Amino acid sequence: MELTPDSSVVFTIAGLAINKTIFNTWLIMALLTGASLIITRKLRPDVPPNRWRTTLEVIVQGIDGQIAEITRRHDRRLLYFTGTLFLFIVTSNLLMVVPGFDPPTASLSTTVALALSVLVAVPLFGIGSRGLAGYLRTYLEPSVIMLPFNIISEFSRGISLAIRLYGNIMSGAVIAAILLGIAPFFFPVVMDMLGLLTGIIQAYIFAILATVYISSATAPVKPDADEAAKDPS
Repeated sequence: MELTPDSSVVFTIAGLAINKTIFNTWLIMALLTGASLIITRKLRPDVPPNRWRTTLEVIVQGIDGQIAEITRRHDRRLLYFTGTLFLFIVTSNLLMVVPGFDPPTASLSTTVALALSVLVAVPLFGIGSRGLAGYLRTYLEPSVIMLPFNIISEFSRGISLAIRLYGNIMSGAVIAAILLGIAPFFFPVVMDMLGLLTGIIQAYIFAILATVYISSATAPVKPDADEAAKDPS
C-alpha cells in the first residue's frame, strides 16, 4: 500500500519523472480551466443562464459571501485567491472516489506548496493594503519584544496548514484501504461518503484559515488612544 502518490511514476519527459501527484494536479487544473471556459463562453446579459452557469454562480457567490462574513467587505482579489484554493482542494478531494485516482492533496509536497502560496500571499496582501512600513510594523505589535514570536507564528501557520490537510487526506485514504481489505463488499459506499464529507470539510477549513490570515494582515489599523483623543472626529 502506497502512502503517497509521489512514488508512482506515470511517465517521463526528457528524463524528468512525472509522478501521480504532478499528473493528477495537471488533470484537475485542466478540468477546472476547461469547465470554466465552457460554462462562461456565452456569458452575456442577453443569454439566459443554464443550469451549469447557475451552479457556478451559486458557488462563486457562496465563496464571496463567506469571505465577506470574515473580512466585513467584498474583496475581489481575495475571492480570486482563496476561491481558487478552495475549488482546487475540494475537486482534488472529491475525485478520490474515482477508482485509481490518487488526490494530489494526499501528497505532502502538494499541501506544502499550497501552504507556501498562503505564506507568500499574506505579506503581499498586507503590503498592498497597509504599505511596506505599515505591514512590517504589525510584527512589532503590541511591543517590539513580540517580534520573534510574531515571526514564528507566521511560519507556524503555514506548517499547520500543510500538515493538517495532508494528515487528514492521507489518513483517510489509508483507513479506507484497510477497511476495503477487511470487508470489500460493505465498506466501499460508506468510505466513499465519508471521504466526500471529509474532503469538503478540509477544503473549507483550508480556505477559511487562509482568509483569516490574509484578513488579519489587511485589517485597518486602529488609531492609538492618544491620537484618537487629540482628534475626536
